[in-house]
Amino acid sequence: MNDFLLVRKNLFRKKLRAILMIVSILIAFAIFGVLAAFERAFNAGEDVSEADRLVVVNKINFTQPLPIAYFNRIAAVEGVRQVTFANWFGGYYQDPKNFVIVMAVEPETYLKVTGTDFAFTPEMTQAFVRNRTGTLVGRALAEKWGWKVGDRIPISSSIFSQKNGTHTWDVTIVGIFDKNKPQADTNLMFIQYPYFDETRSFGKDTIGWLVLKTASSAVNDQVIKTIDQMFANSSWETATDTEKAFNKAFVAQLGNIALIVTLVVGAAFVTILMIVGNTMVMAIRERTREIAVLKTLGFSGARVLRLVLGETLLLAVIGGTLGLGLATLATLLMRQSLSMFVPGLRMSPEIVLTAVGFMILLGLATGLVPALNAFRLKIVEAMGRG
Repeated sequence: MNDFLLVRKNLFRKKLRAILMIVSILIAFAIFGVLAAFERAFNAGEDVSEADRLVVVNKINFTQPLPIAYFNRIAAVEGVRQVTFANWFGGYYQDPKNFVIVMAVEPETYLKVTGTDFAFTPEMTQAFVRNRTGTLVGRALAEKWGWKVGDRIPISSSIFSQKNGTHTWDVTIVGIFDKNKPQADTNLMFIQYPYFDETRSFGKDTIGWLVLKTASSAVNDQVIKTIDQMFANSSWETATDTEKAFNKAFVAQLGNIALIVTLVVGAAFVTILMIVGNTMVMAIRERTREIAVLKTLGFSGARVLRLVLGETLLLAVIGGTLGLGLATLATLLMRQSLSMFVPGLRMSPEIVLTAVGFMILLGLATGLVPALNAFRLKIVEAMGRG
């Protein structure tokens, strides 16, 4: 009889107790997996950010507009290599429940500035620039709705209306783009800002934000200071920051996801540590005489210690693996419905490796005390217990 068979037999000696402990560990790792997947998806924007890209928004709030006249003034700032702008559209397709990320962009400059994130071919770039009602659609979004190049589709806005009173803009798909970076998401589409601005009923000649590339990241601080000082004390003061800082601040409005993950998972793990640890201590006490017999038969204290630690490790691995599998299934089921709000929701290899590390730590932490008790157990004392 090998040690693994002994470990398995001892763990499932009392099946109900073992199942309850596995379920408790399963729940903890399921919570960890889902929350960690959400945290990684929310923070994906930071990974896509470029060191030499800055974002300029209204100082009051990024939802407030800026004058389009700022475009040329910022382009003239020393250290600025390229600049573009965009406006949030608040789009949906056919039904308000079908939310679509739509941005009205300056057709020529926007594709150049964001070209490192997405794969815009020269052909689709030219088609987008030349076609006033053209739109570029991300691969994921096109596949979701079955769109193809040449399709004319109606995109509605929950914010803006046209001068004729409707909320719908008809656009023609002139290109379907892929991503250049694994963290980038293609669940979005771009329409021409001139077409949008000329037809909307309010907010004309205003933009949502500007994105610019500096000569190098070394001049970022100076460029930021120059831009914000340029518009200080005006009716449209600006707040300029690196793209990474902007994305981080945007996510922070949804709450400190990392803190939530830490607190929730930490509380769950501490609770389970106490439950499983206490249960294992009682289980070893119940087997005091058996352990003494094993030592009488020649099992060393170190081998007995390994057997007990093996039980808690096997328990943690079974419960953790099942919990991680449940979390993976949950993220797969939620990915499609939440793709517009939480793009890139998935169980990444990094999350799995972290979970495996937690399984090992949990197994060692819960088994250490009972394993040491078994290791120190004296045969004579154990046989003498009633």
